[in-house]
Formats: sequence, C-alpha cells, structure tokens
Amino acid sequence: MALTDEDRLFPLEGRARDLARALYAEIHDLPIISPHGHTDPRWFAEDAPFPDPAQLFVTPDHYVFRMLCSQGVDLADLGVPRADGGPTETDGRRIWRLFAEHYHLFAGTPSRLWLDHSFQHVFGIDRRLSAATADWYYDHIADCLARPEYRPRALFRRFDIEVIATTEAATDDLRWHRMIRDSGWDGRVITAYRPDGVVDPEMAGFAENVALLGEQTGFDTATWSGYLDAHRARRAYFREFGATSSDHGHASARTEDLPQSDAAALFQKALAGTCTADEADAFRGHMLTEMARMSLEDGLVLQIHPGSRRNHSDQVMAMFGRDKGFDIPGRTDYVAALRPLLNAVGMRPDLTVVLFTLDETSYARELAPLAGVYPCLRLGPAWWFHDSAEGMRRFREMTTETAGFYNTVGFNDDTRAFCSIPARHDVARRVDCAWLATLVASGRLTADEAPELARQLTYGLAKKAYKL
Repeated sequence: MALTDEDRLFPLEGRARDLARALYAEIHDLPIISPHGHTDPRWFAEDAPFPDPAQLFVTPDHYVFRMLCSQGVDLADLGVPRADGGPTETDGRRIWRLFAEHYHLFAGTPSRLWLDHSFQHVFGIDRRLSAATADWYYDHIADCLARPEYRPRALFRRFDIEVIATTEAATDDLRWHRMIRDSGWDGRVITAYRPDGVVDPEMAGFAENVALLGEQTGFDTATWSGYLDAHRARRAYFREFGATSSDHGHASARTEDLPQSDAAALFQKALAGTCTADEADAFRGHMLTEMARMSLEDGLVLQIHPGSRRNHSDQVMAMFGRDKGFDIPGRTDYVAALRPLLNAVGMRPDLTVVLFTLDETSYARELAPLAGVYPCLRLGPAWWFHDSAEGMRRFREMTTETAGFYNTVGFNDDTRAFCSIPARHDVARRVDCAWLATLVASGRLTADEAPELARQLTYGLAKKAYKL
C-alpha cells in the first residue's frame, strides 16, 4: 500500500487536475535550492551514519515532539536533551515505539505528509506506522542507515540538493563548514549570518557574546564604532564560507533609524544590562537598519523573521532550553514597523530584504502592498506554522493579486529534519502547480505562461533572490 497518493494536493476538478499534473511533471525533478534552514553542518562535515531512526526523525524535530507533548508525552521520554542536566531517554527503540504509538495524532497535518513521504520515498516503506509496525519500522530504517547510501552526503546527492544554507550564530567558529571545504567534497553547503545573540540585549549572555565578537575580530566592541566594524568583519568571514544572506529572528518587525549618538548611547545601556524592554526593542530595530546598510556594502540578503513569541513556557525553557516547540505566533505590524528602514534604504534596488510572517492576517493588508511597491522588498514563503498545503495556498491567494509572483522568493524548507527536505519541497511544488492550474482553468493565466512560472516558483526565484 502506497503511503502517498500520486495526485495529492492537486485540484479535484478534472481540467484543473490535468493541468496541475502536467505542470508538476515538468518541474518535479528540478534540483532543490534550500536557501534557509537549520540542518547541522556537522552531518556533512563528518559524513557519519545517522545514529538511529529516533535521532533522525523524532528527537531533533520540534514539529514532531510538540504534537506529542500536547498529548502529555514528556519531552525527556522522547530523548530531547535537558538543559538542567536531568535524565532523558537514550534508548532509540523505546523512543521510536512511543512515537509510533502516537502516530495517529498527526492525521491531516503537514508533518504526516512529510513523514509518510520520507518513509515511502527515502526508505521504501509501504506500510503505515503504528504500534504494531513500530519494531519493523525501526529495524528497517536502522538497517538502511547502516549502509553507505544513507549517509548524509549520499542523501544530499540523492535528494538532488544543488545548494543548502545552514544558519550559524555570529560568534560560531564555522569549524564544520571549514571541514567541509577542506575535505574537497563538491556538495554546496553554505552558512548564513545569524547575529541575534549579539544584537538582542534581552538574550542571555548578550554582553559576553559582544565581547567574544570583539575577540574574534580584533575590534573594540565596547565602543559603538568598534561594534559595527566587528559585525562587518564577521560578515566578511561568513562570506568566505559561502554566506549570501543574514537572518534576523526578532520578536517584532520594528525598525529604527536613530542618530548615531543615540544609537551609541543605547548600545552602552545594552552592554550594561540596563535597557528597558522598549529600549531593547528599539536597539534591535536600529540594528536591522544598520544590517541593511551593511548589506548594501557586502551584498548579503537580509532576512527578517519576526512575530514568534519564543519559549512561551517558562517550565520547558528551564528544563530543556530554547527551541523546544514552545514558540507561538503573535500579531505583527509591518507598515509602521518597517517605515524607518524603508525610508532609509527601501528604494534601493541593489538591496534585497526578504520578509517572513507568522501572522497571516498581514499578507493582503500589509506585506503584499509593501512588497508590491518597494524595490528592496521580497516576500518569503509561508513559514513555520503555515508551511502546510493550506497555508501555502492561502499565501498565493492573498499575495499574488498585489505583489505578483516575482516579488516572492520561491520556497525554503526552514528545517532541522534532513529527510523532510525533499518532502517539503514536493508539497510546495504541488501546491504551486495546483494554484497555477486553477488560474489557467479560471481564465486568469494563459496555458503557455504557467510552465515558466512553475519553474520560477520551484527554482528560479530562490536562486536569484538569494544570489545562488
């Protein structure tokens, strides 16, 4: 029994379905451009076998363990490492059995689509995961993982990944990227500059991180000018390892363009730990504008990922640390928030700022109109909680009418789960082909335009926007 339907996510109506099939047939095997994500570069540096099925599919994937947690499953029982040093389950088979017993929870979710795609198309499985099949699954996948063709570099080739970007903190030493480069392997794995730890005064260890930034670059980061020069030097270092973008995960989309004297004074308060919450937000906002100006100097694409109320559970944060499934979307303003940055640099066509959102209500009201007029702006794809088939469809419906297709940047998978990459891209390709087919069938697009648009949405727009 196939786990995935050949016509999944295509329109139900005959002509539109036929059109979607034809479009998909032309683009489904294009190489994967993965310009933003969180896969571990160590995988590709060491090319060691993945340890076991649980550590491949369950323990690193917050989409998986947050659903199980919602039904009362302890994260420690899923092998999620504890920040407080407490015990966690280390037996991969036990973790897998617990996952399999609760697999029914994923019915109708994008995670189910991704997982079933991986099981069938990566591991050749033709039976559904359940408590009854858990051990068979575990043994089958474990046997595959022991083979050379299932090591990270081999899967990279099998998935036909042309380029993948990981995301590292500004102070990361990039040792794994250096190992990849020195190994002579021709797989293209690049980094992206993530400076949150050295631009967010509310992040734990901010002053220490800034001091480390100074040690790494040789600039005096106790001064405002030295701090900015250190960012420039560090960005240049990241570019040596292929970086074409920076990434900024702020709580809001707020930007500021402060006088340099005011920014310097605010920076000193940030170092001293005396910023109010509003001052910390203002500093983050000003640094987005500074990063945009640096992008005009060095060409890095500026990605803004706002709107996540991160680490919502104090208890989980204390026990397990950051990024453990308790980041929750919040309402986000873009029109007023981005105005200072856009007044400073928004009319520059040589700057690319990619906007993401977790607030779908802003698509038609704010994001599409902004991207539909400012030369620097592009819209990132439906992201995180909205990278579902329905979310991707809503994104196209609400943005195309104002921003068109060419003010978007295709798709990125934004994942830590390696085997989900081809699955996520397949969902995006199918949804886009279905949307284009609907436009053709309803007379809003001609049949000869659709194939080129499908290719752009699948491959060309991401490659161009991220300078890949």
